[in-house]
Amino acid sequence: METADEVAPAVRSILEAAENRESGTDGPITVSSRSFSAALEDAENAGRVPVIAEVKPTSPTSDGHREDDPATLASAMVAGGAAAISVLTEPTHFGGSPEALSRVRDAVDVPVLRKDFIVRESQLDVVEADLILLIVRFVDDLEGLLAAARDRGFQVLVEVHDRAELETALEAGASIVGVNNRDLAKLVVDLETFEGVAPHVPDDVTLIAESGISTPDDVCRMRAAGADALLVGSAIMDHAGDTDGDISENTRRLTTTEERT
Repeated sequence: METADEVAPAVRSILEAAENRESGTDGPITVSSRSFSAALEDAENAGRVPVIAEVKPTSPTSDGHREDDPATLASAMVAGGAAAISVLTEPTHFGGSPEALSRVRDAVDVPVLRKDFIVRESQLDVVEADLILLIVRFVDDLEGLLAAARDRGFQVLVEVHDRAELETALEAGASIVGVNNRDLAKLVVDLETFEGVAPHVPDDVTLIAESGISTPDDVCRMRAAGADALLVGSAIMDHAGDTDGDISENTRRLTTTEERT
């Protein structure tokens, strides 16, 4: 697991909270998950850029807070063409909750990703989702946790930040890899991070670009570099601007980028 002096204080605080958070109490859960690969294929066939739109009330790296009902937000994202929805369930720093994810999953018919900082197996047993996130830098036994998640029926997005972490993910058997453009030490976003890692991802691995994707130009850049899908949060939620912005339109301007160009 990442040592405390190798990440920014905000990330260190998130990780400490994750390590101390309660786990599921009712034993292993079983999930009948919606196919993520089929959702991406459906978007491509419809001429849309596959976007995982994120319901994120707030963030340590964003200004503002959005109070809207998460199910309403998710439905608006799907109306704007989102292929899947990501829901923050981390409560302390992102204002998320498992209950919000359950409500979102009931409201939409696309796959729903649980975005959280999972560090041990029992934390898988909190809420049903179609996909869960595992961050290479924060997991001691990635292969074991990946297998435990799959045994429950979850699809797993494994997040990396560099080539060394990519190798760890691939050796553990990851079939969906996300490259996060945000450096965890300085919290600086650089789209070149994805561009540097993407050429080393095997063709049979689904590749997701994460963080820093705000404009249609960013979408085109990440797709040209090999992204099968994009995970977008703040640019859709409007944290840095008008928090009353149109969520469907914010989503649509990214999912229809290639159609316009």
